[in-house]
Amino acid sequence: MIFKILTGILISLVIILVFVSPPPQAQLGEISRIFYFHVPVAWVCVLAFFVSMVNSIGYLKNRTYIYDLRAVSAARLGFLFSVLALISGSVFARYAWGTFWNWDPRETSILIVLLIYGAYFALRSAVDIEERKATLSAVYSILAFATVPFLVFIVPWVFPSLHPADSIVDSRLRFQIPFSYLVIFLFSLLGFSLLFFWIHRMEIAILRLLREREELADRSEDMSLHS
Repeated sequence: MIFKILTGILISLVIILVFVSPPPQAQLGEISRIFYFHVPVAWVCVLAFFVSMVNSIGYLKNRTYIYDLRAVSAARLGFLFSVLALISGSVFARYAWGTFWNWDPRETSILIVLLIYGAYFALRSAVDIEERKATLSAVYSILAFATVPFLVFIVPWVFPSLHPADSIVDSRLRFQIPFSYLVIFLFSLLGFSLLFFWIHRMEIAILRLLREREELADRSEDMSLHS
């Protein structure tokens, strides 16, 4: 309960402070406030795919189905937050650069990540045997996450981008935004991260109940056939 209350307070506080405390960026105007949501959402998609990868490794080591449930749940949430990052980034692009889509390296990178993890879900839906599905998905998740740091962090720095490369940190990785902006930004990062773990825990509980119900139904069917 404390975890849920803290998450709700943080998210609510961020929403209030974003529109009350810091003045908008002079050149961009009100659309600059989307920064406090777009960047944390993009961060959470990386965090979620990392959690999926860690649990995929856990499944390959232990062969316990709970790791597979955790991995697929995290991958689903990572996919959802990637879509939110793509949409919020496109809205920002429309008001900042005049068009929703311009093949900017950051936009394109998120799109490629979505395609990669879309294939992950296609793989799971194509395999019927649970153990084989979990094994193939775990291997794919590990290989897929190897592309995420490259696409999200490296590509935008290598290729020319409309996004300002030093809007948060400078070339020496030191924060360069005003302290009041930084506090709200860090609150937002923490709030959205807690929101991810909250949803993740709830979905795992739901998936476990569904799996247990399916196993119970299978046992009942087997008993009826033998009787």
